[in-house]
This record gives sequence, C-alpha cells and structure tokens, in this order.
Amino acid sequence: MEAPAPPPRLGQRRRRVVSEEAAGVLADRALHAEAARRAVPGRWRVAWRALRTLLGILAALYLFTLALKLLSASAGGVAVLLQRLSAESVPNLVGFGWLAAYGALSGSPVAALALSLLDGGAIAASSALAMLAGSRMGASLIVLLVGFVAYTRGRGRADGVYVGVVALLTTFSIYIPATPLAIWLLDTGALDGPARVIPTGWADLPAQAVGPAVRWMEGWAPGVVLFAAGAGVLLAAFAVFDRLLPNLDPPSERFERLARRFRSPRTMLLFGGLVTSLTMSVSLSVTILVPLTLKNYVRRADVVPYVMGANITTFLDTLFASLLLDAESATVVVLAEMLAVTAVSALVLIVAPRPYIRGLLRLGSRVSSDRRWFAGFLVSLGLVPLALLLS
Repeated sequence: MEAPAPPPRLGQRRRRVVSEEAAGVLADRALHAEAARRAVPGRWRVAWRALRTLLGILAALYLFTLALKLLSASAGGVAVLLQRLSAESVPNLVGFGWLAAYGALSGSPVAALALSLLDGGAIAASSALAMLAGSRMGASLIVLLVGFVAYTRGRGRADGVYVGVVALLTTFSIYIPATPLAIWLLDTGALDGPARVIPTGWADLPAQAVGPAVRWMEGWAPGVVLFAAGAGVLLAAFAVFDRLLPNLDPPSERFERLARRFRSPRTMLLFGGLVTSLTMSVSLSVTILVPLTLKNYVRRADVVPYVMGANITTFLDTLFASLLLDAESATVVVLAEMLAVTAVSALVLIVAPRPYIRGLLRLGSRVSSDRRWFAGFLVSLGLVPLALLLS
C-alpha cells in the first residue's frame, strides 16, 4: 500500500492562491476589454456598414448607367438582328421579350434592354412597350421552376408547382388586356405632359461619369461587342443591386407573421406591391410565395392578388432606368404600361374579384394536378412566345 502524498507546504499554498487571484484578475480584465472592444468598435462597424452600402449603391449606379449607355450605343447592330428575325410588329417584340426573359430568368434586364434600344433608335415606342410586356410575362417562369424543385424535394406536395402555374396565369390574364390599353395611351399622347414633369437633371452626373468609358469603347468596338459588354455589365449591376437589397429568401419569421395579417384581396395586392418595391425584383418577390404557401402562411386564394400587386410595382426599377437614360419617350413607355396594369388590376378587384380569383385557382389546380394538362401548359409556354416572334 502506497503512502499518502504529503500535504503542500505553506509557501506552495500561498503561491497557488496568488496564482488563482492573478488568473481571476486577468479574466476580469479580459472580460472588460472584450466588452470595451464590442462597445466602441460597434459604432465603427455601423459606420463601416453604412459606408459599404453607400459605395455599393454608387458602384451599382455606375454599372447600371454604363450598361444602359453601351446598349444604346449598340442599338444599330441589334436593329439589324431584329430585322433578320423579322421582329418588327408588336406581337414579334412581345415574343422576343418573353423568350429573352426566359434566358435571363428575370424580366428586369430585358426591360432595361428595351428602353436602351428605344433610346438608341433601334425600335419604336410601341415596340419597346411590347418588349417590356413580354419580359414581364417571361419573368414568372422562375416561380414555376422553383415550385417544381420544391415538388421534387418536398415529399410529393404539388403546392409549389401550383403557385408557379397560378402566378403565370395571373400575369397573362392582366398583361394581355393591359398591353393594348398601354399602346392606346401611347398613341393618345396623354402621358407626354406628366413625363416632362418628372425631374431628370440628377441623371446628368451618372451619364457624365460613364461618358469616357462609353466613348472609348465606341472608338474601337463593333456593335456586337458593345451589346455583349452592355449585357454583361447590366447583369453585373443587377447582381450588385441584389446584394444591397434586403434578403427575404427564405422568409424570416417576422415576414411570415406579417404575411398572415393580409387576408383580403386588396390588402394582399398592397402587400405584393410592397414586397416587390423592397426587393426590386418580381421574380424574387413572387418566388417567396412558394415557401409561404407550403407552410400555410399564405392561402391559395391570396396568391392571385399578391401577384397582381407585384406586377404593378415591378416597373419601379424600369422607371429608374428610363430616368437614367434621360429619354422622355422611355419614361412615357414605362408610365403607360404601369398605368395600364394598375387600371386593369383595379378594375378586376372592384368589379368581380371573387369570380376572377376562383376561376384562376380552379384552372391552376387543374393544370398542376393533371399531368396531361401540365404537359400542355409547359409546351404552350414555349410555343406561344416563339409563334409571336415568328408571326
């Protein structure tokens, strides 16, 4: 049996107590230092975030203006392409914008392209409006794609596909009557006066900032290169904008609670318009409906007015692009389409909201639940814009 260890000596005990006290003092100092570090630099972090956001806004504004000016400079080459495609009438440009939005999975870049081509003289105002309308019809395809992915991963629930189908049907049902109304507004010239009232002098500074780069590229680059550069810079500008805008995907708990408070068609229309105004993207704001519907935060009946509101405020970024171009004709085009979509949406919700919503929901349910109907719907999404382009 081993002998017990001898107790520590008095000096060892004192050294141990002193070392423990010193460790405690050091720990307290470390805690105070950490608290001070968090308190003082916290203000610096806020200032840095504000500065970073400001720099990001300036960079996005520069890239966006540069892209618009490059696309305007390449308008002649694009006009030749449209002539080869025989895309000159309003239906042709609707199909062109529709298919282009498929390729970009977003309508905003295509809408900005339409305004740039108008500013460069490649297309007329009615053609730009048609291309703008087509871009919005094709932008909702991303919702159907997200819904299909949610269906393949979500234990067989087809709610995501259903939301995508209803979003597309709602967009079609509003834009088909709204586009002729917008063209009529253009022909009457009723919006020429209001367009002149909107101040555009602030856009001179961004235009002057990108002027040297545009003139340098015009000096050596052919139209095809200018168009490709403009398209690339435009996508980069939207990518920077997306990083600056609030992230609502996936929706936060606060956003989900807010969504449950909107139940009537009119309030859901306002809610959809508000979310699209914040995200500056109808593709993102409508795509949010997929997880919200899957979690039962948004009822199926609420999808239709939400998409209607999103389709109204989605023109805010396009209106901003028209102001940067400082082209009165481009501003008139955006105002005409925005006013026409608003008028048709308001008329539907005032005159017959329930029959309209029930009809779209029944059709959406039939298309999303029947494989043959769904296959025919998918085929029509490709054939209709192609037929319009080639008609």
